Amino acid sequence: MPLPTRPLRKLGFLTIGLFDGDDPRPGHESTLRIIELGERLGFDSAWVRHRHLQYGISSPVAVLAAASQRTTRIELGTAVTPLAWENPLRLAEDLATVDILSGGRLNAGISVGPPFHFDQIKDALYPGTADLQDFGYERVSRLLSFVRGEPATDFSGTEGFEVFSDRVQPHSPGLGSRLWYGGGSLRSARWAGEHGMNLLTSSVVKAEDSVDFADIQLSHVRAFRAEHPDGERARVSQGLVVIPTDSATPEQRVRYEEYAAKRLPRTAEPQGPGRLLFAPDLVGSSAEIAGRLYAHAAFREIDEVAFALPFTFEHEDYVQILTDIATKLGPELGWSPTEQPGDAALHAAG
Repeated sequence: MPLPTRPLRKLGFLTIGLFDGDDPRPGHESTLRIIELGERLGFDSAWVRHRHLQYGISSPVAVLAAASQRTTRIELGTAVTPLAWENPLRLAEDLATVDILSGGRLNAGISVGPPFHFDQIKDALYPGTADLQDFGYERVSRLLSFVRGEPATDFSGTEGFEVFSDRVQPHSPGLGSRLWYGGGSLRSARWAGEHGMNLLTSSVVKAEDSVDFADIQLSHVRAFRAEHPDGERARVSQGLVVIPTDSATPEQRVRYEEYAAKRLPRTAEPQGPGRLLFAPDLVGSSAEIAGRLYAHAAFREIDEVAFALPFTFEHEDYVQILTDIATKLGPELGWSPTEQPGDAALHAAG
């Protein structure tokens, strides 16, 4: 069995946070409970997907603000926030606020490109100015500059009883090093590296010169690090869908395998005009999944993961999957859970 070139250092998970449109609170509460469970299991990070005009979390920043008050250690991330829906200055304020509230635990993942179904929502999102919007990398550059503390205005000082700053407030100095770009193309990987960001890779890539998913993703990782000031030390996180079945019931295993089977045809060839290529979902025992990951060319060159939870499962399924990832799959990959507060004292006393 081939081995990765570096040990797995950080283990995270990603959830979409589904809810019932007629009763949205239970779904949001379930997401918060899953994040709390992740911390208890020792996960290094929990990430929330971003969904607009759907029954998934539309405001991850608000949800993570709540999560920051119910956890103490686990890092909290967005994977990813589509900047086409955001004002970079306002988003910089929100991100910095949550980072301050969490004690410096926020990982902000972002992406660019026009919103899905833009023609249908542009009048609601940008009435009168839709044709003037720039949905490219310049939008990321603005966010980077604001988060990193560069001036947002040429005015500062005191006016009457009001004091004004020329940069976004609050300013969280460490947040600039925890900005992630969610990239699925070679161009995006290079751009993220050139601008000193971290790179989020997922289960979707653009098939540009190949139709081998692992080889394409590996090319992105290497291109990113070739451009990044930190070189081989530049941070990359991989986000494949993994569903370990070690402690699953027979009924759960059947549902998990049916879920993956329905999604498998889309992995056979590039999809749509964007030539999107999807990775197969990994279902099986932790030992089986570890073997498939060790054989994955891109996985062998990263030391961080944020495994994606399936979209449509029940809360109890997520509990089982997360528990198996932390207690079975993580150790198979050489990962050890982070000590919880008080663990060291307990071990010393014992």
